[in-house]
Amino acid sequence: MKKLFLMSAAIAALALGSAQAQELKFPPGEGAFNWESYEALKETQLNGEEVTVFGPWLGPDQEFAESVLAYFAAATGANVKYVGSDSFEQQIVIDAEAGSAPNVAVFPQPGLAADMAKRGFLTPLAEGTGAWITENYAAGQSWVDLGTYAGKDGAENLYGFPFKVDVKSLVWYIPENFEDAGYEVPTTMEDLKALTEKIVADGGTPWCIGLGSGGATGWPATDWVEDMMLRTQSPDVYDKWVTNEIKFTDPAVIGAIEEFGWFAKNDAFVAGGAGAVATTDFRDSPKGLFSSPPQCYLHHQASFIPAFFPEGTEVGTDADFFYMPAYAGKDLGTPVLGAGTLWAITKDSPGAQALIKFLQSPIAHEIWMAQKGFLTPYKAVNTEVFSDPTLKKMNDVLLGATTFRFDASDLMPGGVGAGSFWTGMVDYVGGRSAEDVAGAIQQSWDSLK
Repeated sequence: MKKLFLMSAAIAALALGSAQAQELKFPPGEGAFNWESYEALKETQLNGEEVTVFGPWLGPDQEFAESVLAYFAAATGANVKYVGSDSFEQQIVIDAEAGSAPNVAVFPQPGLAADMAKRGFLTPLAEGTGAWITENYAAGQSWVDLGTYAGKDGAENLYGFPFKVDVKSLVWYIPENFEDAGYEVPTTMEDLKALTEKIVADGGTPWCIGLGSGGATGWPATDWVEDMMLRTQSPDVYDKWVTNEIKFTDPAVIGAIEEFGWFAKNDAFVAGGAGAVATTDFRDSPKGLFSSPPQCYLHHQASFIPAFFPEGTEVGTDADFFYMPAYAGKDLGTPVLGAGTLWAITKDSPGAQALIKFLQSPIAHEIWMAQKGFLTPYKAVNTEVFSDPTLKKMNDVLLGATTFRFDASDLMPGGVGAGSFWTGMVDYVGGRSAEDVAGAIQQSWDSLK
């Protein structure tokens, strides 16, 4: 693993050696970007100071990240070096323990950041950063909470700055199929359930659901349960569930599992019947949307799923999505489930502090928005710069959130979130009761102590 990291690091360093010398992707002053925020960066001068950034991105995402960092380098004079690794989670711990951590680390898992903060490896963000996030990010307090951890001294501080987000609370459909059948996009969970029943009454099958994913089989169901927790319980219940303060055997959690079961365990509701849910690969499961006649009309999945649509599919015309709605009868706002990365200072310096400040400028977000694969809850950005109308529409979901919560399974101990929770959901769709499955998952969590 160490060897693989060194290879990827060397390649990344070579690719980035002249990041600040590369041409800026979009010429300053041109287009609909917030160039005032770029010009304001020039007030911070870091001439020649090296700022190292270590993150999980390789390939295109690395190039996008570097294109953003290039603006920070050009404005401040800093020498910015990004290194990416597919072994980030292991390597950042090794580097911190060895005293060779980068200035800034990009964490895809808040749990790891929290653990490193507790061990004294992270520096609290500047005073006022939390207030800025609360004011400027949609569902701002949710983001502050996500990046706030107890330090080595036990005191809680904000350590993680959220930048680059993914959305999971989406339902995919084919507009032409809806038009042909006379269906409308539901705006409440009550309407979504009524549409499910109407499709059956009309002789169709509402949902395509697949949990297959090799050794990770079951994970798509955890997203379902997490979305249902946010639509049936207050955010604090979700948070207590993630930390095991509320057990899997609690009626709130069992109820969320059964909400998923309402859709997935009814033979009439799922293409192939309930028995096919666990054995259908998640990558194949949306294909039924595109059959003629449709094998299904609805598919719940995160923003990445178009990668598995038939070649040539245009999102927005051939296929589209809507926000997985909340219950009108419950006062829980518009919760959004997702994931993303948190930027934290692992080796303090003026450049590291300035880089986090840079992430609070609209231009830092807009440069990536104008390319691919980037969503942001920052309310002050100009969403017209999105290169892809699909991403703009997804970002609207994010900006409309009253609550944002990170994927619960990613916050739980690995043996649960990437283990018994997955297998438990397979057992559940296979016929076991929610109570039995919840009990088994809780037992596995208790055995980790």
